[in-house]
Amino acid sequence: MKQYRGHQTGFLHLDAAELAVPRDRDFTANGELGPVFCLHLFSGRCWAGLQYYVGGVHVPLLNPHSGSLSFWAKMWDTAEIFKSSQSEEEAEGEEALMNLARRYKGLTVNACAHAIFFCKLLHAFRPSKTEKGLPTSLVDNCGLKVGIIGGGHLGKQLAQVLLTLSWAPCCSIRISTRRPESLADLQEQGVGCLYDNAQLVAWADVVFLCCLPSHMLTVCSVVRPAIRKPCVVYSLVTAVPLRRLKQLLSYSAIVRPQYQCSGRELKNEWGMKGTVTAALQDPAVVQATCPCSSQGKIRVNTKWLVAIFYAALNCSVWQSLPHQKALKLLNDLCFPEHCPICAEQKTSCPQFVCESFVNKTFASSMTQEETFPWFDLTAAQLRESPFSQLLENSESVWSHLALLYQESFGDWSTEQHKL
Repeated sequence: MKQYRGHQTGFLHLDAAELAVPRDRDFTANGELGPVFCLHLFSGRCWAGLQYYVGGVHVPLLNPHSGSLSFWAKMWDTAEIFKSSQSEEEAEGEEALMNLARRYKGLTVNACAHAIFFCKLLHAFRPSKTEKGLPTSLVDNCGLKVGIIGGGHLGKQLAQVLLTLSWAPCCSIRISTRRPESLADLQEQGVGCLYDNAQLVAWADVVFLCCLPSHMLTVCSVVRPAIRKPCVVYSLVTAVPLRRLKQLLSYSAIVRPQYQCSGRELKNEWGMKGTVTAALQDPAVVQATCPCSSQGKIRVNTKWLVAIFYAALNCSVWQSLPHQKALKLLNDLCFPEHCPICAEQKTSCPQFVCESFVNKTFASSMTQEETFPWFDLTAAQLRESPFSQLLENSESVWSHLALLYQESFGDWSTEQHKL
């Protein structure tokens, strides 16, 4: 793609090093968050941002909610950016702009969808209020407390998605941001909004980092003394590598998804004209975000799936649940008794065993009542593990996890599979 520059006119550029937001400034303008924030959250290559430079300030040319031109783009002549002697180059620039918007929306939808699934998986390992038995569904359970650090576009979208599409009552979600007053709509729904990162981390079972990379050093130095097991830190600040984050926090229970984009997104695949919450109420969008599918335009790394299952087992360790009971819970969740996949193929469901998560030598030494060991989630994402090897070699497990993922978003998949 070409790079266009002009003196105080604007630029379209894909290099993360040159698209930086000033450290003392949150990149917002009239409530519109520029795609540069997308760069910081899903830093990489071609989904950075188109910005307009006026009077020393970078302002967004895209409305991230709709993908249309923003308020700022309408004030200035955006055609100046795409001036060219050839009409082909103009068309290329406009198409690139729309592709960035689609990819930005797609990344946000995927990030929120995967966060929901992760929370529901952890949620299933929480003790049930109604009975002592093990829960067998990702839909109904109670107890998980979710904290979000960062009240920008992604933080607000994530909170709204959790409120609308998960089990989470408003009292189980809190957001820490420098400007709590800017989250009036969430406060009206009962979400706790404050500016105390340490307090939030001390309270939460899961903490989502949705802040700017330039704020990470400060955030980590504040929350590091407050982090306690079994809290899981889930970072959507992908500009900060996993090893660096582990060093900053002196903590290993960290999950950091990595996304890859292939091809150009379909115009309506991510519900461009609606919110992220509305998009994830569309069965086709949910299916497109499935981490077990190889057909998605945007894919999350396999090690993310590995890490969240090890995180779930850590929850069982924290509750002193014997490893056999933890395995029963996972098997009941992933391989239900009346499984449409196995019924169609006339086969029996696979089952997780101890060796699915630990090596054979360690598994052979475990007693029936012994818990799993506490797993290092960063190590699970940085190197091979028994579970990653299982996923690599078992198409049947992949198929069952895909069904579990889809069913966690509601009843539509039940109808689809004729249950």
